Amino acid sequence: MIYLEAVLRILGSLGLFLYGMKIMSDGIQKAAGDRLQRVLNFMTGTRLASVLTGFGVTAIIQSSSATTVMVVSFVNAGLLTLTQSVGVIMGANIGTTVTAWIVSLVGFKMNIAALALPAIGLGFILMMAVKWGRRDLGEAILGFGILFLGLDFLTKSMPKVTPEALAFISSVSNLGFLTELIGVAVGMAVTILVHSSSASTAIILTLAFNGMVNFPMAAAMVLGANIGTTVDAFLASIGTRAAARRAAWVHILFNVIGTIWAVILFVPFLRLIDFMTPGEPVGAGATTHLAMLHTIFNTINTLLFFPFVNQFAALVTRMVKDDPTDLSAREYKLAYVSASLQDTPELNIVRAEKEIRDMAGIVENMFERFRTSLGKMETADIEEAVAELREKEEYADKMREELSRFLVECTRQNLNPKSERHVSQLLRIVGDLENMTDDCFALSLTLERSIVKKLHFNKKEVEALTPYVLLVRDFLAFVRTHLGHKLSEEQLADASMLEEKIDEFRDRLKRLARKRLEGGANVKTELLFIDLVRRIERLGDYAFSISEALGDIA
Repeated sequence: MIYLEAVLRILGSLGLFLYGMKIMSDGIQKAAGDRLQRVLNFMTGTRLASVLTGFGVTAIIQSSSATTVMVVSFVNAGLLTLTQSVGVIMGANIGTTVTAWIVSLVGFKMNIAALALPAIGLGFILMMAVKWGRRDLGEAILGFGILFLGLDFLTKSMPKVTPEALAFISSVSNLGFLTELIGVAVGMAVTILVHSSSASTAIILTLAFNGMVNFPMAAAMVLGANIGTTVDAFLASIGTRAAARRAAWVHILFNVIGTIWAVILFVPFLRLIDFMTPGEPVGAGATTHLAMLHTIFNTINTLLFFPFVNQFAALVTRMVKDDPTDLSAREYKLAYVSASLQDTPELNIVRAEKEIRDMAGIVENMFERFRTSLGKMETADIEEAVAELREKEEYADKMREELSRFLVECTRQNLNPKSERHVSQLLRIVGDLENMTDDCFALSLTLERSIVKKLHFNKKEVEALTPYVLLVRDFLAFVRTHLGHKLSEEQLADASMLEEKIDEFRDRLKRLARKRLEGGANVKTELLFIDLVRRIERLGDYAFSISEALGDIA
């Protein structure tokens, strides 16, 4: 009964710790909001910028697993190249050591309850005082307090070390190289169970603080935690493109190879940590030593691999072969990617925006295909265009369905109000883009009808349409260029001017058609022409609607 009570206390304490970590991460993400999204722009910069981005994002969301899972999804979506992902993963491994330092410096060297309870109280007040506008900050502080309260309970829940336990620990700790392997295996297993190297490192620090394991054993467990944290990225890569699977393998190889050299040089490596860290590696001193080891290990690993990023990318490219078939030809799928502990809804919005830009590209391609067919007015070409645009329109329908479901899933997560409004505007844009693909396909059917029913447009009618079509094409290009960015007042004015020009052109073309009707032209041909003019104009309406949505994005 005593043992059962101890196990339940430990599980409850661990649950409180993990819950506090999640709340803190969610609060920080919501407080950072679009700034967290903007930080991702550095990913596509230099190698150093990629490393710094990985470090910064992981330090904010407190989970290298969450960062690397997002990296895998970004590579899969084409937002990042494999080479860029290597740098981000390196930085994420350094960023995850921040948690170890916070826990080490605050959790075991201060009265945790004296720190945690005021933090919980302050965080709760900030969350409830809506008028102050600090709800997200309050959530982060509340999570911080709950995290350390859980750590306090975890520390006190650990059973006392008996002489028998000390004898067992001593026997296990004197097995030489086998001890190191046991420690690595245990650290890896714990991390796989809790799905967070930050959480497992905190557990290892607690064990070392209470004397349940000595410093060398705890050090080996920390190294094992670095391997265990790669599981989430590997699972996220299943069923993705070859590039995404390669990114997951970058994470696995980076951490496994790093652990191998650290285990081989285990004794001199621990001496280096002892030299760099004051005090003895026992009690609170052991936690500081472990935090230093975690940081030095990941920093050295990054410095070793940093000059060989291209070669490392080439290695995983050889390991993971290209897909035998073109994935673009398969059915469109967009899975919401979530790490097990810390979710990253703000970063998923970035991924959605990239997919929406791709959808806008489909609209542009479809309209350009229609424009080409309009210029030729050849039966074979129009039939080919109808088949091509039908396929793209069906693909766009699936994109709308998947993107809408994806964005709705984002709203179910912990987004700040600004991001929620952003997602609402993105849903509106997705709907407008899909409607535009419908109209592009309908335009090709109109051309086909003119050929089948022998309602041919004369040369002057087609020439009159040409500048009108080019004006709409320019508007579509304008929209695609500015997707993902808030439109300024000047840009909104430009969009409004384009929409007005299109409307004026529509009215002029309709007047010309009516004049031709009055002059005895074929009624069916002119009605078909007016239908063509109307559908082209509707594309301009949708483009302006998207421009308004971009202007409303906070």
